[in-house]
Amino acid sequence: MSGKPLASDTAMILAAGLGKRMRPLTASQPKPLVRVGGKALIDHALEKLENAGVAKAVVNVHYLADALEGHMKVRKTGPAVTISDEREVLLETGGGMVKAAPMLPDPFFCLNSDNIWLDGPSDVFAELSQAWDPERMDALLLLVPHPRALNYRGEGDFHLDPAGKVSRRGKGRVAPFIYTGIQIVSHRLLRDAPEGPFSTNVLWSRAIEEGRLYGISHTGLWFEVGDPGAIKPTEAWLPRA
Repeated sequence: MSGKPLASDTAMILAAGLGKRMRPLTASQPKPLVRVGGKALIDHALEKLENAGVAKAVVNVHYLADALEGHMKVRKTGPAVTISDEREVLLETGGGMVKAAPMLPDPFFCLNSDNIWLDGPSDVFAELSQAWDPERMDALLLLVPHPRALNYRGEGDFHLDPAGKVSRRGKGRVAPFIYTGIQIVSHRLLRDAPEGPFSTNVLWSRAIEEGRLYGISHTGLWFEVGDPGAIKPTEAWLPRA
């Protein structure tokens, strides 16, 4: 890879969800504070951002927001954190980005707070930055092929054409790539967005129609940590990093 700089100095971490699949661990704590490998899930994400040189993070909060916000305040290292408060209403992934947009540069990284991954030859934020082209793209998704998606038992999410354009898995079919929860987002993707809660899928569908949703394949490993049963298998890999 060349020395192309990071596409953004800021990431949004989506941390407002209810974490229903992680019950009973989320009965008394938000999912981003569930510990894997000795640290909270959100700390894995923040450390990856810090190591990549991403200086700032916007974290949205809703479920047990006080606990998550308190955790952010006591952190001594890592990106400078700003809170996007969704206590009144959970806005889902798309609505959460729209609410936080005034705090975010154009473009910005966006990642789920429950992500754990091992980088390949380059960190994922450098990989995304290398491929980012704002003239052609509204968003650039980090995708992972099934063999490198550990704990994942689904049918995949997307296809990639030779140019890197993304299309969805057809109904009843299997797709070769899974969305990792990590992307670069242009403010153009957020234009004319619905009001209130909605999924990012609404915006992605428009970008697919316009030929402006792209993806790259992750060169390392990615772990789905969606339920308590995924924690121990994931922890078994972490010391190998």
